[in-house]
Amino acid sequence: MDFFEWLNGYEPRFGLHEVDFNDPNRPRTPRRSAVYYAEIIRNNGIPLPKEDEFLYGEFPKNFCWSVATAAYQIEGAWRADGKGLSIWDKYTHTPLKISNDDNGDVACDSYHKIEEDVEMLKRLKVSHYRFSISWSRVLPDGTTRYVNEMGLNYYERLIDALLAANITPQVTLYHWDLPQALQDVGGWENDTIVQRFKEYAELLFQRLGDKVKFWITLNEPYNTAYLGYGFGTAAPGISVRPGRAPYVVGHNLIKAHAEAWHLYNETYRAKQGGLISITINSDWAEPRNPHKQEDFDAARQYLQFLIGWFAHPIFKNGDYNEVMKTRIRERSLAQGLSSSRLPEFTESEKQRIKGTYDYFGLNHYTTVLTYKYEYSTGILSYDADRGVASVTDRSWLNSGSFWLKVTPFGFRKLLRWIKEEYNNPPIYVTENGISERGAIDFNDTWRIHYHRNYINEALKAVLLDGVDLRGYAAWTLMDNFEWAVGFDERFGFYHVNYTDPTLPRLPKASASYYSQIISCNGFPDPAMGPHPCLETELEGNHVLTISYCFLMNSDTRHHTRTGWQRALSGIRFNITQCRNSTVCAFCSFWNWSTGPGTYFI
Repeated sequence: MDFFEWLNGYEPRFGLHEVDFNDPNRPRTPRRSAVYYAEIIRNNGIPLPKEDEFLYGEFPKNFCWSVATAAYQIEGAWRADGKGLSIWDKYTHTPLKISNDDNGDVACDSYHKIEEDVEMLKRLKVSHYRFSISWSRVLPDGTTRYVNEMGLNYYERLIDALLAANITPQVTLYHWDLPQALQDVGGWENDTIVQRFKEYAELLFQRLGDKVKFWITLNEPYNTAYLGYGFGTAAPGISVRPGRAPYVVGHNLIKAHAEAWHLYNETYRAKQGGLISITINSDWAEPRNPHKQEDFDAARQYLQFLIGWFAHPIFKNGDYNEVMKTRIRERSLAQGLSSSRLPEFTESEKQRIKGTYDYFGLNHYTTVLTYKYEYSTGILSYDADRGVASVTDRSWLNSGSFWLKVTPFGFRKLLRWIKEEYNNPPIYVTENGISERGAIDFNDTWRIHYHRNYINEALKAVLLDGVDLRGYAAWTLMDNFEWAVGFDERFGFYHVNYTDPTLPRLPKASASYYSQIISCNGFPDPAMGPHPCLETELEGNHVLTISYCFLMNSDTRHHTRTGWQRALSGIRFNITQCRNSTVCAFCSFWNWSTGPGTYFI
């Protein structure tokens, strides 16, 4: 309690309880800190906030469990069977653009490994598989003047193999690999691209639509516009008009999406009965200082410039959000321009764009802390228009990617924000995952930790917040070519050994764990006793069956082996069978050999 503090008298107060020294009875009143400390004592540790408590339960029946890939990242066969060049073929063959000068010429060679890839999917027990089609493999020059039947046949065979395995294809029309021939005439900056994309989409609806019932028009248009045509760190690598080109590209991407959606809706939906929409990427944004209104405003501004750039026209009113329109117009006028650098939609275009969705496709990985940052008026760029900077909390776990911090709480908040901002659309998470760097470690406990906690936050969004989440796709099936960082960063459930010409795929521990979540359709409560879905098989030198795994404490500060030991302290494993007395994937930090029994770390 507060008391006499020596030379300072009664002015400094250290007490958990306030003492009223003006009252002769000296009453003691507990502060919030007293209540909190009492909770620490009662729990014999730091109490978890209610929203951070782990939730046991199941996702809705018929929930879609998927895993995602992209054509350029896995297919290889860059010049095989008549394939045309894409912008990523050219970009990766430009010196100093990619880490180690890596490229996707071979990648995972999935073009020649349909059987192996489908077998991995079967082992994961996914109900769906998200992959993309290489535009230049099907239409070498980007137009329908010539259809490459051999390239199209690859996708027909892949789809048939998936359906034979009872796996539903989720097909992305465009995952960044624009035909180079179209880029040579301006690419996404040239508005003729809208018609070219519509023609490409129609070919795929005609040839594959009888078997494909889930379409994604565009993957992450923000990254195409900003990284490809503004910042220049992705193909086609343009950075000379950072204050104009991203907005022109974004404008054409939105119109191209709308045209493909209307084409399917009006011509193919009645016969084929599928779904079609767009996938938009977004971080969650928190204020850097939660007690500062300006930082709350910065978080809102960040989201509207990121997810809202494309979601607002499609999911709300056919036009850009007011935050973007006002900021870009005001800065444009201050720069001496007569009009905004953000293009305007005509009234007919707004009506054409509004409502062109069947679901909200979301790619999400991490959270940032935001604050206002005003750039000089003379700077013409997307970043200057946004006027927001971001940092991360140093206590957040790292990954193999500098931009990706482990922040599961943001996932639930973003899902809830989408529900409230866009009138509760059906949502499919189309990417979510974590990377690693350095020597391969099949005991990828960090990935298990990531997916366990992120998927649990999604479950909270469904059961507690009423979010209409229909499916979840993890990124990614196997390690692959990760764009500008080449093969340095790995997100896969399966490791691909690039030193072996046969490119074998080997499961990591996370593959079994994700399969277990799928089998359980969530997280059964261990207090209810053993559940049949918790017996999950692994192949190779890993645990064969794990009865249950319960994370008690995830308070960790560093992404190191020691840090992940702390993150996984409190995990209990009931191992009922192991092969060849191998080392348990989860216990290998301590070099425990395994056998039947229960272990508590």
